[in-house]
Amino acid sequence: MALVTEKAGKLWLLNVATGQKQEVAGVPKVHVEGQGGLADVVAHPAFAGNQRIYLSFPEEGPDGTSGAVVGYGRLILGTGHPHLEGFKVIWRQEPKVKGGNHYSERIAFAPDGTLFVSSGERFQFEPAQDPNVDLGKIIHLTDEGQRIGGRYYSMGHRNVLGTDFAADGRLWESEMGPRGGDEVNLILQGKNYGWPKASYGSHYDGRDIPDDHKGQGFEEPKVWWNPSISPGGLLIYKGDLFPKWKGDALIPALSAQALIRVDINGDQAKKADQWDLGARIRAVDEGPKGEVYLLEDGDGGRLLKLTPAG
Repeated sequence: MALVTEKAGKLWLLNVATGQKQEVAGVPKVHVEGQGGLADVVAHPAFAGNQRIYLSFPEEGPDGTSGAVVGYGRLILGTGHPHLEGFKVIWRQEPKVKGGNHYSERIAFAPDGTLFVSSGERFQFEPAQDPNVDLGKIIHLTDEGQRIGGRYYSMGHRNVLGTDFAADGRLWESEMGPRGGDEVNLILQGKNYGWPKASYGSHYDGRDIPDDHKGQGFEEPKVWWNPSISPGGLLIYKGDLFPKWKGDALIPALSAQALIRVDINGDQAKKADQWDLGARIRAVDEGPKGEVYLLEDGDGGRLLKLTPAG
């Protein structure tokens, strides 16, 4: 079984063997605007015991504003009518602002059971460099939502849409740049990744952004693309079905319409494969046997299962 979110606010329980799906009741109200809608769904590491799943989505604020939230509820199965019980919001992106861009709101559980949430800069630019707000940050929380180590874990981010931990405990992310400058970053506590003061892309109106990260005291991306690939997520592959991919990052690409592999060795990364799939790829995940699932973007989008040939 798999859980799949739809932007409009629906959560589906999907039988990947038959393709049959059931809508999960009890999903909280989702504010849908621009890029914003029901985003991530992640099971708690102790799901077998607590049945807890985490969701991220925007909520409406005062005067036309909105902001990302993360919360959890118990997923009740076995009744014929899957539903969520006792949903509780544990984190709210502050401040709420107007506009429907760059919520980010991706969730990754660390090996110690704490969680990391990406908080986009909401197309506001400068707040990514303001240590007193959530925008443009990665946030470290307990599984109940208490902040760990201050307001933020890292800063200077634009729109982080993929986060995952490698087997060695390192946290990696994929991040949408402006016009060009999409990135893969190794996330280190307390570091500044430069947005909007440094990028290998340029502004949409053509204005240049300085490429120099190190000279300004910022972390360099491990990999970057120009022109854009539009990374929609990131998975560190841990299975055995594709042994050559083990420990590497798999990135679903929207504008590039591809699945991309980035070769990771310790704290280093480099571009590897890019497979053209002829469709915008929104998400990637790994099944229990090491199979890889891809989710296409848009009307008629399919869930694809990848296994080795033969």
